[in-house]
Amino acid sequence: MPKYFGTDGIRAVAGQFPLTQDFVTKLGYCALKEIQKNPAAAGRRPFVIIAEDSRESGPALASYLTAGILAAGFEVKHLGIAPTPAVSYLVKKHNAICGIVISASHNPAEFNGIKFFSSLGNKLGEELETDIETAVENLKEVPGLKPPTAPAKDNTLIKDYIDFLESSVPQGVNIKGLKVVLDCANGAASEIAPRVFNDLGMQPIVIFNNPDGCNINKDCGALHTQAMQERVVKEHAYMGFSFDGDADRLIASDNEGGQLDGDNIITAAALYLKEKGLLKNNKVVLTVMANLGLINYLKDKGIEPLLTAVGDKYVFEALEKEELSLGGETSGHIIFRDISAAGDGILCALQLLSLIRQGGQEPSALKKLWKRYPLKLIPVKVSKKIPLDTIPGFLDYVKQLEAGMGGKGRIFVRYSGTEPLLRILVEGEDEEQVKTLAQKTADCFLESIR
Repeated sequence: MPKYFGTDGIRAVAGQFPLTQDFVTKLGYCALKEIQKNPAAAGRRPFVIIAEDSRESGPALASYLTAGILAAGFEVKHLGIAPTPAVSYLVKKHNAICGIVISASHNPAEFNGIKFFSSLGNKLGEELETDIETAVENLKEVPGLKPPTAPAKDNTLIKDYIDFLESSVPQGVNIKGLKVVLDCANGAASEIAPRVFNDLGMQPIVIFNNPDGCNINKDCGALHTQAMQERVVKEHAYMGFSFDGDADRLIASDNEGGQLDGDNIITAAALYLKEKGLLKNNKVVLTVMANLGLINYLKDKGIEPLLTAVGDKYVFEALEKEELSLGGETSGHIIFRDISAAGDGILCALQLLSLIRQGGQEPSALKKLWKRYPLKLIPVKVSKKIPLDTIPGFLDYVKQLEAGMGGKGRIFVRYSGTEPLLRILVEGEDEEQVKTLAQKTADCFLESIR
């Protein structure tokens, strides 16, 4: 298992290990050397596409990475501030050897991160990530290293991504004139999302699109959608869309201001694709965090859910292995595999709008399709991620609590792959029981690690 790479790249407080100049420079060098060894890199063009979100620490990290990449013998094309899925798309389109995004996604501004995309536009596998880490730890100094300088911005490539987004809307779908609210999270979507929606003839009302380096995700974006939902109601908008800091996830609002999370979006997309005969094998990929109500509803509709570990890279791996069309996470990472290899918030918003318009129903109908099981999620801060199976009695206690739910609920515990947290999720038919069991699980964990 990788030591520094989590479920979505390397993340830390910017300036703290491993996001230091020495480590990041070595990472740029070693990553390209290891990726170059991979058979999939054969015949690829010798440049790397880099983008960052709007954090003030991004330019420095970009300069460190670039220094290492240049020392490895590769060129850099820097998009500046751009969505993560733009890199996924452009790497594949332009046959680049790999892509890198400097972002901590939905995390607060003091954090940052580095994630890699292969030449095919998907996340790197864990075996390659481990090889990169080993190479970094064994490298004393980068040969031929020159002082880091800010990479020049390439202003040409991003137009290809914008054209791709706009072309993804099916012909004949009537979306012109729609009033929609766009919450850009003061992040990577701040310029591109309004441009796309304007180009397509809609009337976007844009909020949180003034990044200052420190306000990304602050009381806005996919984790804080209340302002967006309220604006939908105030403006009598058709829908609203909240992206996260790097614009690879989406949480939406219906026309009544009701929140539509990833589970709601997947439901709508799965039913639409199945009706059109485009849902391959009548299966969708979900993570273990998907609501039980959704899982049962899909089964009733003849759609088989396949559950993976949390993380969009695991969703994509399952989609590839099973050759399926659709997968995603409750958090809003949705992958339309027949269109893109990555979760893409802007693309997802356009697809959701299109299928709702084609279906002829109001957006609010999506919330009424299935009954959501009561759920309680407790994040517990940890200083060290002690393997859960080594904590005496903890997992046995969790199993005991879950057994008491009589098969009508579940308790799920896991460490976050991107934050120093243990996430405790309890789901069941009885809301009070769910809350009680979640707190008992948290109390037991804290007591066990003292």
